[in-house]
Amino acid sequence: MALPAIAPYPMPTEAGLPANKVDWTVDPDRAVLLVHDLQNYFLGAFDPDASPVTELLANVGRLKKDCARLGIPVLYSAQPGGQSAAERGLQQDFWGPGLPADPHAEAIAEAVAPSGDDRVLTKWKYSAFVRTDLAERMAAQGRDQLIIVGVYAHIGVMTSACDAWMRDIQPFLVADAVADFCAEDHATALRWAAATCAVVTTTDRVLEGK
Repeated sequence: MALPAIAPYPMPTEAGLPANKVDWTVDPDRAVLLVHDLQNYFLGAFDPDASPVTELLANVGRLKKDCARLGIPVLYSAQPGGQSAAERGLQQDFWGPGLPADPHAEAIAEAVAPSGDDRVLTKWKYSAFVRTDLAERMAAQGRDQLIIVGVYAHIGVMTSACDAWMRDIQPFLVADAVADFCAEDHATALRWAAATCAVVTTTDRVLEGK
């Protein structure tokens, strides 16, 4: 039930991405960047000096800087450490007790840590919308697009994209700014999202407004 040790694998490139069914583009006046669960605990499963985590952190950093320049709000999801069995619910059955009650494990990776007006949402389930005020924050700011980056692509990232779609929020899953247990899981998440609920894109395309 513990997190697996994740072997290095190559980050997807634009040439290998699935075809999108919709042609949405990111509008800085409508978008929010969601940095999903980039906590030391989850990143600790990767080799820190190899793909995909090296590109993951670099590309999230680039997107954060561009969002700050364009006035796009940046929100983080982060799971609390030391959850009780009642707080974990059925996640306990699949993943065990989760994060320890340890400040370093709970912290967002330093390379992409919150700054300025960034806000952190306490996250309890796969979707970043469940038991948080993410939807309310977006509505209050008149925003209906969600750029999603982080880990893990085929679990919380994909689920949050689908949940956004069900709320009529346009999700953008940034293929080279997410990571997963393996290349196959990563590719599966991209294919499923492109076919059902999201635009699958790249860091360069988001930055270029395409």
